[in-house]
Amino acid sequence: MSEINWAGLQQAAQQAAAQAYAPYSKFPVGVAVLAESGKIYSGCNVENASYGGTVCAERNAIAAAVVAGERKFRALLVYTPQQLLTPPCGICRQVIAEFFTPDAPVASCNHLQQQQQWTLGELLPAAFTPTYLANSTKVGA
Repeated sequence: MSEINWAGLQQAAQQAAAQAYAPYSKFPVGVAVLAESGKIYSGCNVENASYGGTVCAERNAIAAAVVAGERKFRALLVYTPQQLLTPPCGICRQVIAEFFTPDAPVASCNHLQQQQQWTLGELLPAAFTPTYLANSTKVGA
């Protein structure tokens, strides 16, 4: 596999953050995912007045890639114009675990050119994945 173009991911995530709809939190987020195909897909957070209807940038980026036919990914980068580097929230970590391997790099960067990196396994150890469903014994079946 080739090296990950973090600069390209950051550019795509930063452009996505500029499109974020965050009138309530004032916390724009952009995400870029690198598919196994080599293509980059991005997404931004889209808030909703009901709050529960808000969709995070990570899930929007992954959904955009899935719509394009992607199912496997190599890396994910979160961009926020905040001083504190921001990893994905809990539900996004679960969605990431559906499509990324535990050793996949997940990075966060900001407008100060700071970056922090984790593996998905570090962010969500012992994730519930499709493997559990495939290997489970059905009770009463």
